Amino acid sequence: MKEDKENEQQINVELSEEMAEGVYSNLAMIAHSNSEFILDFIRLMPGVPRAKVKARIIVTPEHAKRLVAALKDNIDKYEDQYGPIPSSQDNEPNFNFPISFGGPGGEA
Repeated sequence: MKEDKENEQQINVELSEEMAEGVYSNLAMIAHSNSEFILDFIRLMPGVPRAKVKARIIVTPEHAKRLVAALKDNIDKYEDQYGPIPSSQDNEPNFNFPISFGGPGGEA
């Protein structure tokens, strides 16, 4: 166990004040190729016909898989503490976003 701690590398992550504020997104579109996953985080406003991509993150397939595992772990911990997160599909079973970006499809 002592060896594991010695072999661990510490990563110092810098978070600027501007980045710490974050960007609000209420829609994510995901596409992929054989070498990368593209995650577009979008802000969709009611009554506004045009949505804007607020952030685009490009990751390797391996990183995408680790991201899914980390999200699942955090969602499980959140639901243990606060209860189940309702799904919009529970409230609106026939709801589909009227947005098409072309390319391989995905959803989040």
